[in-house]
Amino acid sequence: MQVLKRPLITEKSNELREQSGKYTFEVDPKANKIQIKQAVQRRFNVDVLNVSTIRVKGKRKTQMTRKGYFQGQRPLRKKAIVTLKPGQSIDIFDSGAGE
Repeated sequence: MQVLKRPLITEKSNELREQSGKYTFEVDPKANKIQIKQAVQRRFNVDVLNVSTIRVKGKRKTQMTRKGYFQGQRPLRKKAIVTLKPGQSIDIFDSGAGE
């Protein structure tokens, strides 16, 4: 199981990163906080102080076509907000900001 799927770079996550050193990732829905902490520490060589997780329910989608309505649902997602030790940072977030 790949715990970390991708970093989430949004306006809100950039504000969190700049103000309090928190980084946001999309993670596997089955991953727990301990697995997320270990994955971030292993991949980026940083010290993680805290991990908060959020489960995001998938939206229902309806599409009208010639043959009628098709209904579906987007998959469940899980986000993790990781707090690092003061003075540490993750380079992938810092390099893409402001460009």
